[in-house]
Amino acid sequence: MATLTVPAGVPPVAEDCEQLRKAFTGWGTNEKLIIDILAHRDAAQRRAIRAAYAETYGEELLRALNDEIHGKFERAVIQWTLDPAERDAVLANEEAKKWHAGGRALVEIACTRTPAQLWAAKQAYHDRFKRSLEEDTYRLLVPLVSAYRYDGPEVNTSLAHSEAKILQDKIHDKAYGDEEIIRILTTRSKAQLLATFNSYNDQFSHPINKDLKEDPKDEYLATLRAIIRCFTCPDRYFEKIIRLAIGSIGTDENSLTRIITTRAEVDLKLIKEAYQKRNSVPLEKAVSKDTTRDYEDMLLALLGAEY
Repeated sequence: MATLTVPAGVPPVAEDCEQLRKAFTGWGTNEKLIIDILAHRDAAQRRAIRAAYAETYGEELLRALNDEIHGKFERAVIQWTLDPAERDAVLANEEAKKWHAGGRALVEIACTRTPAQLWAAKQAYHDRFKRSLEEDTYRLLVPLVSAYRYDGPEVNTSLAHSEAKILQDKIHDKAYGDEEIIRILTTRSKAQLLATFNSYNDQFSHPINKDLKEDPKDEYLATLRAIIRCFTCPDRYFEKIIRLAIGSIGTDENSLTRIITTRAEVDLKLIKEAYQKRNSVPLEKAVSKDTTRDYEDMLLALLGAEY
């Protein structure tokens, strides 16, 4: 499901560090060499490169990258090079500082990471920003990021049936912020929630999200729908974020970079398939059309394309 391509014969970490150092020295920066190395190493390999680079040269790799590259390309490389938990912490903090109800990074972190990954992101947030993630999080998302959900496959079908009815009752009464809705969405396991949403569809003959479109401009309802889509069909959720990022006037590079860097080691292949199915265009072609130069090359490398 990942699109990350790692060569069969990965060089020793010391050699990767030496090559990166060469990319930073001399006349101009060798951006292609940076991409050739970092865009083709997995999280553990990138972590090892960062540690060895700091030990060998007395400088943090991320600082060296900040000094040598800039703009959209820098953001993509830095986000990718970060450890996944660190990356989530940085993305969460960026959104918390400029919170608006349409923000989606926190929803994605809370709903598409495993409980252990969410816990690691919260620890990374605490270490990096000397605050808890919950302190900086907005309304509905506080219990969402606070939960440590059960991660197993077991499902209670009678509970799914009864909680689907509770959800329908509250939604019918337009009590969208009711504590029962929040309790169900923020504490039940993914498997249990999927059973509940399926039961909702069976009992009321339509998906739950259809009933959450009373006011398309209501950002709270949009957040509820995003939470549910992240649980029920993450590939289609991420496809839509990418489609909106590159399909409107002016590219939303932050959203595009976020999705590609966070999903390349997870399920970006499924997202590419969803994009192709929805738009009849390969995602690589769409990204290439909407981006340029080193930034384009970095994204295409993470998409598993030739560049």
